[in-house]
Amino acid sequence: MSLRFGKGMKQQEALQLNALQLAYIGDSVWELIVRYKLIMKRYNVHHMHKECVSLVNAHSQAVILQKIQDELNETETEIVRRGRNAHAKHSAPRNQDPDEYAASTGFEALFGYLYLTGQNDRISRLVTIIEEVSENG
Repeated sequence: MSLRFGKGMKQQEALQLNALQLAYIGDSVWELIVRYKLIMKRYNVHHMHKECVSLVNAHSQAVILQKIQDELNETETEIVRRGRNAHAKHSAPRNQDPDEYAASTGFEALFGYLYLTGQNDRISRLVTIIEEVSENG
């Protein structure tokens, strides 16, 4: 699965973006990955929507991040930290745990960074790890 829509950024360019910018694109990248995986399972649209909503939210992303944390390299860990510590002009939605919301921003920033720097193989590897840890509970 390739998500390339342009030539991409150099790592230094991507590192100069703020974490919320990385999370902004990373949110879309993660949702597209989830939707792709669901469509490949040939679910009906209603079922795909329900599954997508259950995987593309702050709680699920925070849980996934916790499970893959040990698989991240130093740069990836730093991107997640920056995302986790980023402060949007708005706070977490009232129904969201602020710590989960912060962790999910870190998760999204990671996928944004990897996407923008053209690291599709790394994205695929992390998705494989996520699928493996999800199957194993």
